[in-house]
Formats: sequence, structure tokens, C-alpha cells
Amino acid sequence: MKTFAQLGYPGRLIAVEGLDGSGKSTQIHLLKRWLEQQGLKVFFSEWNSSELVKTATTRGKQQALLTPTTFSLIHATDFADRYERQLVPLLRGGYLVLCDRYVFTAFARDVVRGCPQQWVRGIYSFAALPDLTFFFKASLEVSLHRILMGRPQLKYYEAGMDLKLSSDIEESFRLFQGRLLEQYLAMSVDYGFRVINANDRVEEQQIIVRRIVADQIDLNAFAARPA
Repeated sequence: MKTFAQLGYPGRLIAVEGLDGSGKSTQIHLLKRWLEQQGLKVFFSEWNSSELVKTATTRGKQQALLTPTTFSLIHATDFADRYERQLVPLLRGGYLVLCDRYVFTAFARDVVRGCPQQWVRGIYSFAALPDLTFFFKASLEVSLHRILMGRPQLKYYEAGMDLKLSSDIEESFRLFQGRLLEQYLAMSVDYGFRVINANDRVEEQQIIVRRIVADQIDLNAFAARPA
């Protein structure tokens, strides 16, 4: 797999990955605002947001109907729709595209749920790699604490309750997210993730993220042209 830059696209894609509660979404929104303040052409996309399949995904989750295979295929359909209709056209148009989760989320979650690694990666073989991928590495306790600060309880699938790891939802979260962390750490070597200590203060993380982006990408090339 090649990056969009290696394939000759004028745009660049930056992705963030991390466990639920790692703070990655906060970081990418701060990055987006910083880039926009510089007058750059920026587009944001997030996992599981295609209108084509969002309703089916939500219904399946609410009724706990999703098997590991259907879970994988629904998310792959969602990604493929956004990839072809949003991401690729914008990258061809010279945009900086920011993705809150990319194919690596599927590589981790689907494998932990029991899908064969080669099969999962084959489903997404049409997708180019991001030009820059950040992995926000937070401890399980920090992730859990952050989630429960924002809402009263964990969600069924984010806690991996479908895997029957534990009848206690918080313990299931720790076990499931711990397995995801193992997958991410292995991928961080294979795919060259920029690993950020997500236990640090938000401001400190963002300083590092901005510095890496500015070092790795010629931001002047993405200035919006006056009409």
C-alpha cells in the first residue's frame, strides 16, 4: 500500500487513531481549527459517518444484532462510500483531509473480534495509506476515566460486551481495549505511526502534533486561493 503522496495526489491525508477515550478526537479538532486559522483548505471526516449505511449501523448496534463479520462489512461499506465520494475527490482537489480514524480502526477491532487479519486487510486493500498517522497512546484507566466524565456509562460495543469477556462492563472495557492496544502497537511499527503520549496535557500534545504536521507537510501548498 502506498500513501496519497506516493500516488501523486496533490492533497494530503492525516489520520488519528487511538483507544476510545484517548483524546484523539479532541486533538484532531484542535488541529483542524489551527489549520483553518491559517487559511488552508481543510476537510474533516470521521469513522462510521456515511449517510448511506449510518442508519443500518445504528439499528444493528442498538439491537445487538451485529456479528463480527457483519460488523466488519458494514464499517467497510461506510468507509468505501466516504473514500470514493469524499476523500479521493478532495485529495485530488488539493485539500488537507483530516480523518478521525482510518482503516487501522478496522484492522484492530475486527481482528480482536475474531475476523482473520488477512481477510480484514484485503477488504480495505483499495485504500491508500495516510500521509501521516498519529496514534494517541493512553492508559486504559485514563481512557475509561475520560469516557465516564463525559457520560454516565460505557457503550455496549466500545466495551466489547459482544465478546463476552466479562459480565462487568468496566472490566470488559479494560480487556477489550487492552487487546486493541496490542494490535495498535504492532501496527505502529508496520505503518510508521507517530505515537503521542495521550496521558499528557491536551495543550502539550497539540504542540507536538502541530510541530510534526508542519515538519512533514508543506502547509503553504494548501492555502485557499482567492476567488
